[in-house]
Amino acid sequence: MQFFTFIGFTVLVAIIAYLKTRKEEVSSDGYFLGGRSLTAGVIAGSLLLTNLSTEQIVGLNGAAYQSGLSVMVWETLAAIAMIVTALFLLPKYLKGGLTTVPGFLAKRFDVTTKTLTSGLFLTGYVVVLLPVILYSGSLAISGMFDIPQLLDVTHTQSIWICVWGIGIVGSIYAIFGGLKAVAISDSINAIGLLIGGLLVPVFGLMLIGDNGSIIDGLSVLINENPEKFKSMGGPTDPVPFYTIFTGMMLVQLFYWGTNQQIIQRALGAKNLKEGQKGLLLASFIKILGPIIVVLPGLIAFHLFQGNLESADSAYPMLVKEVLPDAWVGFFAAVLFGAILSSFNSVLNSCVTLFGIDIYKQHINKEADEKTVIKYGKMFGIILAFLAMFIAPLIANAESLFDYLQEINGIYSIPILTIIIVGYLTKRVPAIAAKVGLVSGCLLYIISQFFLKDYFIDKAMDAAAVSNITDLAQLALIEAQAYPHFLDVMAILFILNIIIMLIIGKLYPTEHDFVHDYTKQVDITPWKYTKLAGGTICAIVIGIYIYFA
Repeated sequence: MQFFTFIGFTVLVAIIAYLKTRKEEVSSDGYFLGGRSLTAGVIAGSLLLTNLSTEQIVGLNGAAYQSGLSVMVWETLAAIAMIVTALFLLPKYLKGGLTTVPGFLAKRFDVTTKTLTSGLFLTGYVVVLLPVILYSGSLAISGMFDIPQLLDVTHTQSIWICVWGIGIVGSIYAIFGGLKAVAISDSINAIGLLIGGLLVPVFGLMLIGDNGSIIDGLSVLINENPEKFKSMGGPTDPVPFYTIFTGMMLVQLFYWGTNQQIIQRALGAKNLKEGQKGLLLASFIKILGPIIVVLPGLIAFHLFQGNLESADSAYPMLVKEVLPDAWVGFFAAVLFGAILSSFNSVLNSCVTLFGIDIYKQHINKEADEKTVIKYGKMFGIILAFLAMFIAPLIANAESLFDYLQEINGIYSIPILTIIIVGYLTKRVPAIAAKVGLVSGCLLYIISQFFLKDYFIDKAMDAAAVSNITDLAQLALIEAQAYPHFLDVMAILFILNIIIMLIIGKLYPTEHDFVHDYTKQVDITPWKYTKLAGGTICAIVIGIYIYFA
């Protein structure tokens, strides 16, 4: 029954997406941006589903299992970043008629800068993001259906089977359907994910509470685990509170404001008003995100008394423990939809970046739209296969979520830096952007993968000499031995800006850069944008004060 429910819901979503898109004209705007016809509800649903996948659901709940409520910052601060994007970045993007974020860099700096940025995006996506999505999704699906026992295979073999199954289905959505097929399937799955995602903590609290009471279960959870319900993380937590004011906001601005995988949804808006409403609707719903990606981890800590071998197993174990059998097939289908959403959205962005920023720009400048799409799809197939081969090889990562965030810093901050400098200055030259990209990547790699280990090893050796054996004290020493990776991002962000401004002062361009208006879409803003954004910000601040 569980298997038939899973297959039925998955096929239903695919049929609806096909029927909605089969008569769409094949054009670059139609394929890459959904014909610039996306409305607020579709944009919001697609944004949330693109973001919310198993690496987030499993990884962030695992972090909550370990460190408590403080990890909710990944959700709550995202709401503020989306508001900033709606107010300041999206109007500029739509005014310039952008299809890709690197497309702006070609206008502001030069084609080489755009190509370097597209290459960074593509490298990060295929080496890190796509494999993590595939692996974490396979881990969840394999565990939910107990694939090793079902097919009489080993755990490793079950991961390979699931990786290739998810990869092939996701590739079909992204490569052959384009953004509109992705966005429509996302919107349908968004409803299912919200329902299924809410059921897990609801049944968990009912199990904890007397006589199945949700309120009593929440009261027991808070009263018996007060140390887990603090909004402000300490120095040994994954996200210390002070990092909100250093690198955390930069990471969120990059992700929600400049990351091609995400912002492509808003670039496909039929007008600025719909784009802003979509971002703000997603921002408001994002505040409720901790109910799905944090609260289950806290419930798992209470139920299993912190005795699980791996924090990343907390969510799958909780699902098995609390969900009635009748719901397992539905929830697996919804989770599968979330996995596909993230995978096919990233893959569609890769096809877009390659087709427009590399193939059309450098390989065949005379190519028509059908040719660009054709070779973009071929490139997408190659990337999908590469990701499917890489995915099972990352099984030894200690924490998928932390691994993903830290590795992403290699390209996220350099790209964010040159985009911000590009928009806020008029005469900083292209060479400054190239230096900013290269220096940002190299300095981050040196900092996080060479210097960090050196200083931590040195501090731990000193602790051993001093005969320090207390685990809490050792954890504090390790945390203080080297700046948090979010602090490193903030330092390098400021350093890169200074480098670019100095180059701009010494070698300014001959003329001021002027932002053009292509008039492809109406850029009349939604009149309630500032009011809605201010209200959401106030709610976020209130949440932090309440749980402080």
